[in-house]
Amino acid sequence: DGDIAPLPELLELAERHDAWLIVDDAHGFGVLGEHGRGSLAHFGLSSERFIYMGTLGKAAGVGGAFVAAHPLVIEALVQGARSYIYTTAPPPALAHALATSLSLIAGEEGARRRRRLAELIAALRSGLAALSARHPHCHWRLAESETAIQPLIVGDNAAALALAAALETRGLWVPAIRPPTVPAGSARLRITLSAAHTGADVDRLCAALQALAGQHPGVSP
Repeated sequence: DGDIAPLPELLELAERHDAWLIVDDAHGFGVLGEHGRGSLAHFGLSSERFIYMGTLGKAAGVGGAFVAAHPLVIEALVQGARSYIYTTAPPPALAHALATSLSLIAGEEGARRRRRLAELIAALRSGLAALSARHPHCHWRLAESETAIQPLIVGDNAAALALAAALETRGLWVPAIRPPTVPAGSARLRITLSAAHTGADVDRLCAALQALAGQHPGVSP
């Protein structure tokens, strides 16, 4: 959905019940928070209750993932995680590439890219805000999201697939996501923006969706 988990409330719940809190920050690491440190930094949170997982194949642009947690948790994972035991260590070249990625993420270049991404998100939301006004019979709905993932709710499975196919013929790859991945009746296009996109890319997508709105109206939620 592109929304950000209510981590302060979840941490309060974990504190109340003396529990660990697992945070899968695949899309937050490198993008959210000061210096791109992720969702915990976004909320200014720090707690030994967190088991923080981040992927290295998205913002970092390499591969693999990491887990950061209390030393007792890490030791338990090292000794008992079946997905870790007997696995081959990543090559040194990947570690070197990751070190470069982390320097970029934490530095001025990373800050510039995050600012650029925020501009693209705002441009997309502004460009699609007038869809319903211009096409009153179109029931698409842009979900509330402040992140790079911008779901356009279409409703009907077939309509979402047809819309994705129509965009692909225009050179735009926007995958359709259908139940059971999302709730029934909420099939959608998953628009995923990157700092590597340009303003022209966003304008092109908005123009294509405006043109297609009368042809693939979807269903009312």
